[in-house]
Amino acid sequence: AVLAIGGSPFMAEDAEELEEVVTIADVLVINIGKLSKNQIESMKISAKTANKTDTPIILDPVGVGVTELRNKTTMDLIENYDITAIRGNISEIKAIAKLTGVLKESNTAKGVDVNIDDIITEENLKANGDLICELAKKLNTVILASGPLDILSDGETTVVIDNGDDMMPLITGSGCMLSSIVGSCIGGSNPFEGSLVAILAMNIAGEKARAKVDANDEGTGSFRAYLIDYLFKTDSETLINEANIRIL
Repeated sequence: AVLAIGGSPFMAEDAEELEEVVTIADVLVINIGKLSKNQIESMKISAKTANKTDTPIILDPVGVGVTELRNKTTMDLIENYDITAIRGNISEIKAIAKLTGVLKESNTAKGVDVNIDDIITEENLKANGDLICELAKKLNTVILASGPLDILSDGETTVVIDNGDDMMPLITGSGCMLSSIVGSCIGGSNPFEGSLVAILAMNIAGEKARAKVDANDEGTGSFRAYLIDYLFKTDSETLINEANIRIL
């Protein structure tokens, strides 16, 4: 996905090379999807180096709210390093809001998937937007909560993005793809605008991929391939003409 939009991905996790890698990178994406003691230490080394070099850090708090290890790791990163942007589903974002005292109660997270009671709808959009705005302001970061409706806030401006397709969460790795695309776009822009371009590119490509899947009577395997195709083909004109954005 990162290659498709013109980025240059480099994955590293060994502490011995991380300072070198982060020093030459335009952006650091930390994904806590698969945790180990060594990886957690490597994440801290990466974040420390990124802060020294003023390299933006994007955090994908996969499964925060599910286990104490994920909660502790997420909070260690948020409290001890300057995080540029956080990208997660609404259950993960609410878990962070609870851990930071912004939210008194949150639903139990459902693995890497959003809790059904948390799903962003038109009915709860304003309340979720206010929560995300307050959390972004408290943490001094940009927050992107992805779902059927996506909410993006930097603590001052909050927008909802009504693009995308319900087949997107049915393929493995769509959230990780999005976080890496957010990183790529922030690396070439600023945190709020980069996050907005990223979610638009991902969602509009998803819409086009679903249309092709339906036309050919295909399934999620084909959808994933078409998603990459349309990420590659998406240009600024497409984003401008097909974006569905509202300010909250």
